[in-house]
Amino acid sequence: MKGIVFTEFLEMVEEKFGIEKVDHIINHSKLPSKGSYTTVGTYDFMEMQQLLFHLSNLTQIPINDLIYNYGLYFFKTLTDHHPYIFQHYKSPIDLVESIEDHIHVQVRKIYPDAELPSFKIIDKSSECLSLLYKSERSMYMFAKALMEKTFEYYQENVDINFELLNEKGSEVKFTIISHGGVIEENRNIGASRTAGKKCPAKS
Repeated sequence: MKGIVFTEFLEMVEEKFGIEKVDHIINHSKLPSKGSYTTVGTYDFMEMQQLLFHLSNLTQIPINDLIYNYGLYFFKTLTDHHPYIFQHYKSPIDLVESIEDHIHVQVRKIYPDAELPSFKIIDKSSECLSLLYKSERSMYMFAKALMEKTFEYYQENVDINFELLNEKGSEVKFTIISHGGVIEENRNIGASRTAGKKCPAKS
């Protein structure tokens, strides 16, 4: 996992919980890096798992909720460092659809050793996108948060529903329905409502 994911995570923990909590989770984790990360370095995902585990124990916040909130926080890193990605696409549906075949291709040019999740498109219309997320890291709530923030960036209201296809959460089906217009402030950490809409089935 790239170092920037670790450095931004620790910055979020410091902002939300204080530097003492950062020291606590580092000191209670068995980290080969000893918690010393650089943005361009590469580190074992096991280190992130330990940091999340100890932060969850310390704050009594479920790990998936921490991952989700980190995704919301990390989005600003993407807009600050890679604004051209968002300028390239006219709609959030188009951007999310292009994650696998365009955005991840560009990411690998910058970080050749990056291990990225896969996103396979199942169905698509102008207002709806159904896709399959696959990753052994099972950080689907991180992906959900980034997709929600993407629609917020384009000032579109969205419902994002997900279905775990295995117990581990390494395969997840997302259904994304854009409503346009005013953005709802309330986010549901769990499976979002779909307002009775479904993506069109493939013939």
